[in-house]
Amino acid sequence: MKKREIRKKRRRQRTKQQAQQKPKLHFPNEGIHIDKERVKKSFLLLLEIGAACLLAYSLVLFYGQRVSNAGDSMSPVLKNGDVVLVDRLIYNAVKPKRGDIIVFKPAGNENAHYLIKRVAALPGETIQIKNGSIYIDGEEHTEGIYVSDLSSAGLAAEPVELGSNEYFVIGDNHEGSDDSRTADVGNVKRSDIFGKAWFVISPGDNFGRVRD
Repeated sequence: MKKREIRKKRRRQRTKQQAQQKPKLHFPNEGIHIDKERVKKSFLLLLEIGAACLLAYSLVLFYGQRVSNAGDSMSPVLKNGDVVLVDRLIYNAVKPKRGDIIVFKPAGNENAHYLIKRVAALPGETIQIKNGSIYIDGEEHTEGIYVSDLSSAGLAAEPVELGSNEYFVIGDNHEGSDDSRTADVGNVKRSDIFGKAWFVISPGDNFGRVRD
């Protein structure tokens, strides 16, 4: 009996010794250091990159939309095939004025090609073409209008009264222009105006700002 107890006691001692000899894992408590100055510089850099991207996107969206001029109706200011940049933002600040060269969809037709013409008459005015001249509200008008000796009056042979948001446009090369004088184009609504043509990017004589 005593031998059995002695053996048990020895086993307990060996187990205790083994437990004491088992290596313990130790993880040092290392503090994490954050370089606040570097984090601040990185954040500012990201802000600058984001601002530059936003600015570039805005410039393209509002000033860099490209439209190709089809035909010679605006010759010599614009030639057939000239690619122009459109200022889409300007008419959010001011209204189109007489003499502006605007880009628009005829009759609001989204499937139609953009047309480029010059504004001849403004909302609320009455325009008529007679004896080759343009009359605004009954008086001959030449300021801001770059056409003369109009051989075809079209719809404007009789007085055309414009609505509160309508514009009458004519191509500078009036002999070869489909504009507000024709039923296919007619009066141009403000909501159909895409913007103002301001820069020709096609290589050639017209390269640069669109001439008034």
